Amino acid sequence: MGVNSSKPTTITVQQPVIDEKQTLSDNLSSLYITPPKSSNGSLSLDAVSSWEADASADPKSQLARTILAHSDLRSALVSRSASIKDIHVFNNVVDFKTGPITNQKSSGRCWIFATTNVMRYGVMKNLKLKEFELSQSYLFFWDKLNKANYYLELTIEHADLPVDDRLIKHLSGDLVSDGGQWDMAVNLIETYGVVPQSVYPESTHSSLSGPLNALVKTKLREHALVLRRLSDSLHTASVPKEIALSTLRAKKEELMKETYNILTATLGVPPKPNDTFIWEYSDIDGKVGSWEGTPIDYYRMFASRPYPPSDSFSLIHDPRNPYSKLYTVDKLGNIWGGRPVLYVNTEIDNMKNMVVKMIKAGQPVFFGCDVGKFSDSKAGIMDTALFEFESAFDIKLGLTKAERLQVNESAMTHAMVISGVHLDSKGNPVRYKVENSWGETAGNHGYFVMSDKWFEEFVYQIVVPRALAPKDLVQVYESKERVVLPPWDPMGALA
Repeated sequence: MGVNSSKPTTITVQQPVIDEKQTLSDNLSSLYITPPKSSNGSLSLDAVSSWEADASADPKSQLARTILAHSDLRSALVSRSASIKDIHVFNNVVDFKTGPITNQKSSGRCWIFATTNVMRYGVMKNLKLKEFELSQSYLFFWDKLNKANYYLELTIEHADLPVDDRLIKHLSGDLVSDGGQWDMAVNLIETYGVVPQSVYPESTHSSLSGPLNALVKTKLREHALVLRRLSDSLHTASVPKEIALSTLRAKKEELMKETYNILTATLGVPPKPNDTFIWEYSDIDGKVGSWEGTPIDYYRMFASRPYPPSDSFSLIHDPRNPYSKLYTVDKLGNIWGGRPVLYVNTEIDNMKNMVVKMIKAGQPVFFGCDVGKFSDSKAGIMDTALFEFESAFDIKLGLTKAERLQVNESAMTHAMVISGVHLDSKGNPVRYKVENSWGETAGNHGYFVMSDKWFEEFVYQIVVPRALAPKDLVQVYESKERVVLPPWDPMGALA
């Protein structure tokens, strides 16, 4: 057991000679340290007894134990004042309401839903449609197939590394996850176009992706080992690099056929980007229309207005790193040789100002955030003051945004769309209207309200058209100087 003592020990630290350490010296000169109850670092029962004595004498702790032992702490500790304040009223909204509220169901396709929810705005407004969805499954299929190819290409590229190398282990983790990023969506749209949902509808496994993902991952990891062994054999035989690469890619294509067969069996056979289809629709007045063309034609004619997705880029708020710089994440992508994932890091106020500007211009905003923090999906509220955790447990939640990123406490986990903002009398944002993709039963008929403070702490990314973005940030985006973050950096998290 540890040593007990009721008197603290005073440790006096000699003043350092170097002037720049003076502040640190002043702080340490009279440091009081109470000896631990366990000298070897194990959990001491004496410490537990001391904690319990303090808790038993504290009425607040006793009340918390009475209530929380049989209640969900989130529902029990919801702040009444926050719930009253976070009303679904907004004095600035986009000038056309889309519908229906989409539902990604049991899948992680939020980034695809957020992208298509932004894109359908122009389609519905121009054609005067009452309800309409672009096919999320269409992009989902091509993303899965391309991610499989991307992983196997990385396997070929790094076949010389040990199988237990950190990079190899990272790449073979969630190798074909449902998640993605804005630039990855642009890769898909520019390569394959888009189609209405009626042309390529949902399937069981687009809405319930877990079983499909598990099977595809198993096969891809097996395929990776096949390619690694082949690469080793070619190297041992001193086969020239160009011939070896060609041989490996031919083998990869043979293996990829299995992934294609799995995807088409579970998701359906999608149109190819240059296949012709017929789309029939009716507008809000009941007028029937018909259109014929390819997915690429459809994208260019209907879904690239008023701001083409390829002309939009990501602003992020990452306080760990310098602002006004361009960042990318190593080994992150879906289409091999495609557009890289790029972020311009900027101050949070710049992001807020851009949201207000875009909403006033009638343009909904794609954004990435950590949706699980201080949020209530039933009420549709995201607010840092939503839960009374600090009062109930007599604690202080003191991590900064940068610190949360540093210690893996937070990252981008979800993408949604901002379609409105409420401004105070000085023009400052108070709360934001958020269109989610969890169906109409979540939030206020599918819509959430996000407080301005929550935006500051848990929003990491917004997507802005170049035409609306500040010129200095556009120049940063167009520069060739990129800071490359490691593959496991939090900014590599897929929404």
